[in-house]
Amino acid sequence: MTAPAGASVHASAVQVGNRAVLIRGPSGAGKSRLAFELILAGRAGQIPPSLLVGDDRVHLEARAAQLLVRPAPALAGLIEVYGLGIRRCEFAEEAIVGLVIDLAAPDAERLPSPGALWVSIHGIKVPRIPVDRGFAALPLIAAALTTTNDNGFDAVSANCEKEISNHIRPSIAPE
Repeated sequence: MTAPAGASVHASAVQVGNRAVLIRGPSGAGKSRLAFELILAGRAGQIPPSLLVGDDRVHLEARAAQLLVRPAPALAGLIEVYGLGIRRCEFAEEAIVGLVIDLAAPDAERLPSPGALWVSIHGIKVPRIPVDRGFAALPLIAAALTTTNDNGFDAVSANCEKEISNHIRPSIAPE
């Protein structure tokens, strides 16, 4: 992104647990729908508790080596729900971005390269999931929140027959 710090960008954001998921994509890609799906998944206990930060326009700012997101003031607490229109809901005034979802991403692949799974925004490197048009993003987000990957940071469990380290983390897996 080349916008100055704090500038409004066309995106939605939802705080999931203690980090925000920043949802980007072209108009009509499903940013609002995914934001609402994340809120519902948080209420259902499928992912950590979730709260809207902003829908359609948000402000991004790099501060203390973290990427912060806040709602555009005129849209704070508002979300578009397809078929119902603009609705009001609880919202977080600010959150730290922990994951970027790019909907209708031209570089989305079944087995993405390691470089495709990171993005730098305002000089802050953040994990990223590129999602192809027509694919559901919510299962990818749930997988990113509840599984480990084979990136060299997570050790392979001794009982892993396939040696690919994709076990659910007990700290956030349902009991």
